[in-house]
Amino acid sequence: MNIVIVGAGAIGSLHGGLLAKKNKVVLVGRAPHITAIQKKGLTVKGKTRLSIKIPSVESTKDISIIPDLILLTVKTYDTETASKQILPIIHNQTMVLFLQNGLDNLEKIEQIIEKKHIIAGISTQGAIISKPGEIIHTGKGKTILGELDGHRSKRLKTLVCTFTEAGIETQISDDIVKEIWIKAIINSSINPLTAFFGCKNGYLLENLLLEKIVELVCTESTLIASSERIPVSSLKTIKKTKEVIRDTAQNYSSMLQSIQQGKKTEIDSINGKLIRIGTNHKIDTSLNRILTELITSISSSK
Repeated sequence: MNIVIVGAGAIGSLHGGLLAKKNKVVLVGRAPHITAIQKKGLTVKGKTRLSIKIPSVESTKDISIIPDLILLTVKTYDTETASKQILPIIHNQTMVLFLQNGLDNLEKIEQIIEKKHIIAGISTQGAIISKPGEIIHTGKGKTILGELDGHRSKRLKTLVCTFTEAGIETQISDDIVKEIWIKAIINSSINPLTAFFGCKNGYLLENLLLEKIVELVCTESTLIASSERIPVSSLKTIKKTKEVIRDTAQNYSSMLQSIQQGKKTEIDSINGKLIRIGTNHKIDTSLNRILTELITSISSSK
């Protein structure tokens, strides 16, 4: 399969490196990470150990292959720009799969790319860039993919097989929109707290006060999801959130990494989006609002 990874940061590079073992992969990202890969190849350490040469470019204009799959792993605030950039390389049978945080990626993509090309997904893989050209796979997770209409299409099954053969644990969802919401609820409860307190995910369950706040945020976010007729319950999402915290106890959240690197966070697409939806349904969004204001304040102060 010809695969183009757009947004080759930590998660994009991890997927690209694994998929490149049995597929033709091109990474699209930014210097100095891409420059280092061009010179010395990609190195993966941690849960996966891999050293591989992968064609890497800084612009979609430099892609010469006809992609069967375009994997979008850009930050949510770059979704519109990336979607416009890939338009010229989308062909009739090209699948566009987005593996991103946040709740507003689909609506952004659908405004630019024909719906027939789009497949949605989530991933709980953990990875960080330790230095240009090198990433650390900090935690093995699952990848869940689905058609927007819930259909178990032939192309979806092929894609799951491709990911699985690459060593990426992948499964099909008949309701991928629900899965995206569940991940957003989990992220809303974990990421801002770890980013503000500068802690690993696991600390949220070691500190009784923070554990209680996780539960309260999770409950509020679940109520917002329910107002959009997403079939979720607070008890189940709290349980799932705590499972994720335990499974990623040694991980630093992507939001904390962004704060530490002085980069823009995805708070607006996670907690910010929950606030906007909740407000429309006249639901109390106080906790999400506080977390958004806290992250915005420390982000703008850097």
